[in-house]
Amino acid sequence: MQINKGPEKLADLLTARKSIKAPKFAWQDLALEVIKELNIPEFKRSAVFKACKQNPRAKILIALNDTKEFCQTGEKWKYFFKIIGL
Repeated sequence: MQINKGPEKLADLLTARKSIKAPKFAWQDLALEVIKELNIPEFKRSAVFKACKQNPRAKILIALNDTKEFCQTGEKWKYFFKIIGL
C-alpha cells in the first residue's frame, strides 16, 4: 500500500490550486447575453450593463424578444435602446 504524502514539488502544489472566480450578478449574465445576441458594438456595451442593472429582468427580456422579432434588418441595438428608453 502506498502512502499519500501530498504534493512533493512546488509545481505540484501550484497546479493543484483551484482558481476562485469573482461573484457574478444575474444582471451581468443578462447583459452579456444581450450583447451576444444583438451584436452590440464595443462603445455601447457599458450602456447595456447599465440598462440591465437599472431595469427589471422581465423588461430586458421583453425588449430583447421584441427587438429580435420586429427588427429584421438594420442595427438591432438601436431598436433595443429605443424600447428600453420607453
